[in-house]
Amino acid sequence: MNNNRLVVSYILWLACFMGFGGLHRLYNGKIGTGLLWFFTWGLCGIGQFIDLFLIPSVVEEHDLRLQARSGRLPQPLPIPRATPTPRVVPPTKDQLTLNLLKAAQKRGGKISVTQAVLDTGASFPEVEKILQEMVKGGYADPENDPSSGIVIYNFLEL
Repeated sequence: MNNNRLVVSYILWLACFMGFGGLHRLYNGKIGTGLLWFFTWGLCGIGQFIDLFLIPSVVEEHDLRLQARSGRLPQPLPIPRATPTPRVVPPTKDQLTLNLLKAAQKRGGKISVTQAVLDTGASFPEVEKILQEMVKGGYADPENDPSSGIVIYNFLEL
């Protein structure tokens, strides 16, 4: 940031006490708001007061505009490239069936749909479909838990 421009801007800001509000904005290339501040006494002093804190950023913005016009902009930081997210391949039907059997084996040969979803990461419809196919194939026997009423799939061979 140009320190000389900053000092001059603050001095011009002080000109508001002599009835010349907005000179600091005109000096930093903000013509429209500079004229508005000039004819409204710095928006009745409110805008002028706020500018007391905004002057460093206004000066920096003006310096960047001048550097851009002259082709002397600082080198920008490199933009990091997005790393490709790995594509998650859902398990095949056979893999999911095997995962369900392993989950049931860990639970003593009995598993509910919710437990199977938690253990395999598959969706409820996927798990229910495979469990129903196992029932039709004679690999599992559904029963209701006497205390909760939840359907438990019992794998007799495990």
